[in-house]
Amino acid sequence: MIEKKHITNRFIKYVTIDTESDPNNPAFPSTEKQWNLAKILVEELKQIGMKEIDLDKNCYIMATLPSNIEYQVPTIGFIAHMDTSPDFTGANVKPQIIENYQGNDIVLNKEKNIILSPDYFDDLLQYKGQTIITTDGTTLLGADDKAGITEIISAMEYLIQHPEIKHGKIRICFTPDEEVGKGAHLFDVSKFGAEWAYTMDGSQIGELEYENFNAAGAKITITGKIVHPGYAKGKMINSLLIANEFIAALPSDEVPEKTEGYEGFFHLHDVNGNVEETILEYIIRDHDFDLFEKRKKIIKKIVTDFNEKYHQEVVTIKIIDQYFNMKEKITPVMHIVEIAEEVMKNIGITPLIKAIRGGTDGSQLSYKGLPCPNIFAGGHNFHGRFEYVPVESMIKATEVIIGIVQKVSKRS
Repeated sequence: MIEKKHITNRFIKYVTIDTESDPNNPAFPSTEKQWNLAKILVEELKQIGMKEIDLDKNCYIMATLPSNIEYQVPTIGFIAHMDTSPDFTGANVKPQIIENYQGNDIVLNKEKNIILSPDYFDDLLQYKGQTIITTDGTTLLGADDKAGITEIISAMEYLIQHPEIKHGKIRICFTPDEEVGKGAHLFDVSKFGAEWAYTMDGSQIGELEYENFNAAGAKITITGKIVHPGYAKGKMINSLLIANEFIAALPSDEVPEKTEGYEGFFHLHDVNGNVEETILEYIIRDHDFDLFEKRKKIIKKIVTDFNEKYHQEVVTIKIIDQYFNMKEKITPVMHIVEIAEEVMKNIGITPLIKAIRGGTDGSQLSYKGLPCPNIFAGGHNFHGRFEYVPVESMIKATEVIIGIVQKVSKRS
């Protein structure tokens, strides 16, 4: 159905364009270089025959594939993001194509002895005989989420080239800044005009997700008092030592490296300080909303306890909710998940329905009125040098998109 070389070349073209976003820049988009890919995508959408193509001032691309049926069916959408993670460089990506992979170690970079091995990444073994695209060991790949963009455009192109495949109106959108948590902030749901949508932003083949973490960020500021260390007795308050106490006061086994599945956590991801002031940055995560609220109360209680212990306000906290579990918004319209599940089964994919241990634009979009489950894009080991994607998984994801629009066209 989908030509392998064509989808491979399209993906490689996208990943070699640097679109890394910046969490420290409040501008929208957070990096000017995201416009470079956006402008290329607009031209490509024109070339394949999409309609109503719009690139707005905030770097959102929207486009339409008009209906080719005479009766009304729901307008649905597909969404992917253009930026790559700032956790690891996405500049000068040099993809490597491994044909007919046989389960062996893949040398990403001989000079630096960087090896992608199934001994550590055992998911590789399920792709024996397939074509795998990897990094050269010095950058991330960008399958998150340029695989999703590749799949959406390839599906639209195929539908345009095969008008015998019946479908209703389809809307697509490519967003900036998903990796820094802003991808859905300025998404215009009414302008998009879909009844529901799917983000093509999951990982391995078969993933289908409609649950994610409830999420908050906590900034802990610890205020000390600096005096000459030789005369410090009874006077100095060392914020670094109090920070160490604070870290130890949280549950030591409720951290990302010790949790899985539906288990939540407190994650200390940044520390910056000196004697006079130390700032701790945490993220708080839980799938269950009541447990999520309980976690926020726990960390606030520790702040109160520390201030009582030191008889003054040495610790302050600021908590900001980031996003919520989209399950609440998806459950009333579960048929949109069931459609994707049935399509996967029909084309020989075993659906892997599980909760996302993270966030997704789909969460924010669902709360903005656009129910939006997440479908696999095919990549593995996102945000690092060991990222890879099987071409066959991208082809299957493209077929899932085509299958969904066909199935929706048959609904009354």
